[in-house]
Amino acid sequence: MRIDGGPRTAVVIGAGVVGLSTAWFLQERGVEVTVVDRDGVAAGSSWGNAGWLSPGLAIPLNEPGVLRYGLRSLLDRDAPLHVPTTPDVGLWAFLTRFALHCNWKDWGRAVRANLPFNEECLEAFDVLTASGVEAPTVEAPIMAAFRTPKQAVSLLHELRRINDSGLEIRYAAFEGAELRKQAPQLSVQAEAGIRLDGQRYVDPGAFTHALADAVTARGGVIRDGFTVTGVDQEGGKQVVRAANGDSVKADAVVLATGAWLNRLAKEWGVRTQVRAGRGYSFTVPTDEPVRGPIYLPAVRVACTPYQGKLRVAGTMEFRDPDAPLFQRRVDAIIASAKPLLTGVHWEERTDTWVGPRPVTPDGMPLIGATRVPGIYVAGGHGMWGLTHGPATGRMLAEQITTGKQPEALRAFDPTR
Repeated sequence: MRIDGGPRTAVVIGAGVVGLSTAWFLQERGVEVTVVDRDGVAAGSSWGNAGWLSPGLAIPLNEPGVLRYGLRSLLDRDAPLHVPTTPDVGLWAFLTRFALHCNWKDWGRAVRANLPFNEECLEAFDVLTASGVEAPTVEAPIMAAFRTPKQAVSLLHELRRINDSGLEIRYAAFEGAELRKQAPQLSVQAEAGIRLDGQRYVDPGAFTHALADAVTARGGVIRDGFTVTGVDQEGGKQVVRAANGDSVKADAVVLATGAWLNRLAKEWGVRTQVRAGRGYSFTVPTDEPVRGPIYLPAVRVACTPYQGKLRVAGTMEFRDPDAPLFQRRVDAIIASAKPLLTGVHWEERTDTWVGPRPVTPDGMPLIGATRVPGIYVAGGHGMWGLTHGPATGRMLAEQITTGKQPEALRAFDPTR
C-alpha cells in the first residue's frame, strides 16, 4: 500500500474494454497493473459489438415496452428477443425479476442513474485517445429508421423522457425521400426516421486492442490463458489463482468478466444476477459507402460502418455465455433487416460472431467495492459496456485509490 493508503498494485480480471479502461485509469493514478484473461484481449463482447459511442441511445433495457414485446415473442424462435426453452431455474428467476423492473418508475430510476455516465462517456474516450490510445472515434449521427411514422412514436417518447431527466439529446425527424437522402442504404420500405446528433462510433476490436497496447506501453502486464479459479487473502495481499496453479498477488483486485461475473462475485456478497444476453454480428459489403450508423429499432438491429463495409448486429438471446453460435439467429437478423436496407450484399457475409452481453435485472450495472476489502467489480452494463466502459474505469479507479465512493456510483453498488 502507498503512504496515502491507496493500493500500489492491482490485478484486473478481464481484458475487455471495461477491465482495460479500469487498468488504464488505475495507472493514471500511479498503480502498477496486471490484467489477466481466460482467452485474451477483446475475446468477449468487446470485439463484435456495433461499436456505438451513443449517449443518446444508452437507454436502460427495462423499458416497459420491452416486457410487452418479450411476452409476444416468447413463442417465436426467430424473434430478436429469444429465450430458449430450458429447465434453467436461475434464468427464469432472473427473467421474472427483470419483468418486475419493467415499469416507468424503475426505468426512470435507471435513466437518472446513468445520467453521469452518458454525460461523461465521450469525454472519457477523449482522455484515452489524447493520451496514447491510438484508435480513432468517429463523429456521426445515428439514424433510427422505421417502416411507418407511427412506429417512430415510441422512440420519440423515450427521447423526450430522457431529455426531461437532464441529458440533452439533439434529434430530428425525417420521412420519405428526405430520409433516404440522409441514409442511402435505407430502402423505400423505411418511411420514417429519427436522426440522433452528437453520437460517435469506433471499430470496437481495434479500439480495445489499442487500449491494451497503451496499458502495456505504460508498464502494465497482460496475461492470457489465465483462467481464474478464486481469490484468497494472504498477509494483506489479494492472491488471484489460476486453474493451472499459477497466481498473481496485488493490493487490489477488479473483477470485470462481463457475463461470467457471478461465477466469482457471488462469493463476495454480490447478489444481483448477471445473465448473458447474447448478441450476434457479421460484416457485409455495400454498393455505396455507409455515412454513419443505422438503427432499426422495431427489429432490434444496429448497423455501423466497419472497415469499408457494414457491420450488422442484433438479437438478444438468453443462453449460457459459452454456448456455440446458432446460425438460425443470424438468419433471423438478415430476414428482419433485409427489407429495410438496399445495396447490401448479404450473401457475401463475413466475420460472423456471437458474444455475451452482461445483463442485470434492474437495468443498472454493478460497479464498486464488494463485501471483501480490496476486491471490486465492474460489469453488468448490458448493451452499453463499450459506451460506458472508459467512464466506468475512471470512476472506479477513483474509488479504489481514494477509498471514497463517487456519487455517480452509489446507484450501482454491487452489494445492493
